[in-house]
Amino acid sequence: MADASPYTPPVEDYSFLFADAFGVDLVARATDGALTAEDATDIIAGAGDFAASVIAPLQTLGDTAGARLEDGQVTLPEGFAAAYRAFVEAGWVSAEAPESAGGDGLPGAVRAGLGEIWNASNAAFALCWLLSQGQIHALDAAASPEIRETFLTKLVSGEWTGTMNLTEPEAGTDLGAIRSIATPKDDGSWAIRGQKIFITWGDHDVADNIVHLVLARTPGAPDGAKGLSLFVAPKFLVNDDGSLGDRNAITTVAIEHKLGIHASPTCVLSYEDATGYLVGEVGGGLAGMFVMMNSARAGMGFQATGIADRAYQQANTYASERLQGRALDRPAGAPIAEHPDVRRLLLSMSTKIFAMRALGVYVGDLLDRGESDPAASTLGDFFVPILKGWTTEDAQQVTSEAVQVYGGMGFIEETGAAQYYRDVRITTIYEGTTAVQSNDLVGRKLIRDNGAAAGELFDSIDETVIKLRSLDHPTASRTAERLSRAVAASRRATADLLGFADSPRDAYGVSVPYLMLLGTLSGGWMHGLAVAAVLESAAPSPSDASRLVAADFYGSHHLPRVYALAETVAGGEIA
Repeated sequence: MADASPYTPPVEDYSFLFADAFGVDLVARATDGALTAEDATDIIAGAGDFAASVIAPLQTLGDTAGARLEDGQVTLPEGFAAAYRAFVEAGWVSAEAPESAGGDGLPGAVRAGLGEIWNASNAAFALCWLLSQGQIHALDAAASPEIRETFLTKLVSGEWTGTMNLTEPEAGTDLGAIRSIATPKDDGSWAIRGQKIFITWGDHDVADNIVHLVLARTPGAPDGAKGLSLFVAPKFLVNDDGSLGDRNAITTVAIEHKLGIHASPTCVLSYEDATGYLVGEVGGGLAGMFVMMNSARAGMGFQATGIADRAYQQANTYASERLQGRALDRPAGAPIAEHPDVRRLLLSMSTKIFAMRALGVYVGDLLDRGESDPAASTLGDFFVPILKGWTTEDAQQVTSEAVQVYGGMGFIEETGAAQYYRDVRITTIYEGTTAVQSNDLVGRKLIRDNGAAAGELFDSIDETVIKLRSLDHPTASRTAERLSRAVAASRRATADLLGFADSPRDAYGVSVPYLMLLGTLSGGWMHGLAVAAVLESAAPSPSDASRLVAADFYGSHHLPRVYALAETVAGGEIA
């Protein structure tokens, strides 16, 4: 199989998003001037160089060789361990960890860019850090000083990696059905017994130790989610002096043979009275785990964006070189990129990706501001399921379109196009399916606040519409009109959905279409902000024309989905 095409990080887009698109230097605001958008762009460029040279070359090898389980130990393809060591030594793990946990605390907007880059270069590799990052946030929020010193410091340094252990054979989305049991021991530790499945990077050979974050019941705990507690259980026990001791009683029973992300070891783990340590309070497990899960859900949005962009880049390169048929109204010898429908496919892909990328930056910044601003916190929480659900669903379409650009060659594994299509498929499933995200959006957020957060989103888009209408430019006028109609349809859909409060099956029956409506609308808003920033800029850029074309395309080809989805929402569940 051919190596995946070279990866080009989207540095220019991130420079635009950090400094211009939102009308403020996001990075300077988030860091009180300690860093600027220019500094953040340099960070993105450095990460891109590292990813392109160290991680991306392992993409195809990881897909073909995959993870292997032999004699109870998982090994990764050649080069993965060295790449992980280089990743740690370059400081990328500690750079993204929060300052409160001992990291450098890069702003959320910058972490969104880094998340895309790691996943675009090699999604299977990036999952290791994504899970470790989530555990860092969970332990930072709830762990005792002893656990922070023993485990959190090693996760932040990158010496050890972390996992999330929720799912069991009879407990998938329904975490209340978890049956693993943790029994207290005389020395203050706990003995954990049970089996966990679908554990991402649950065993490997790239780091010295693995810290498992485990949900389990305690003796006498009530049934359901309220009876769950949270524990850390290391692969290797830790001696009093910090050195590694004996292997804990955690056995890797199997690794799953998956559709994609083959180099990410998805493990079945058996806990056989394994030693664990309580995190937080007994019975507080679900709240602690949701800190990690929410981090991972945002990370899924960045992962989807990255995989989609890598698929687009490879398809765009192919289309610019492939000669097949005479392109209408183009000179002889023009590549297939000049065929009208291929150009449509490429624009469809690239305009969705920009919308995903911009929304990731916006949500990352909201979550940062939410630490001190309750209004930003509410809106950030509102957007997390949209970011996760919409980007992962649309990324599947983008990778499918990439295969289509290749034509028959895209269906052949040797071209590499199919890998992105396979890899991205899991993103709508793990860390909560799209329906889980939409149920959270509708049930826990929209209905509970009677649409207040949604109304704030619509008001913000209305402000952008007013600004666009004040600009003397045809693209601004068209974008304003399209956004205005889409917001009106979204307000109607929101009112219709809130009207289902007394018939919950109607509300939940259309919760996924409603989530996709808000995601598509938000993508149009991101393009609208870009148009305003371009037309108000005092320093024109060579990319300005392409940003206007992108907004025009998204507005005419993708934003109309909002109207159709609004009709679907109004129908409720069809009995």
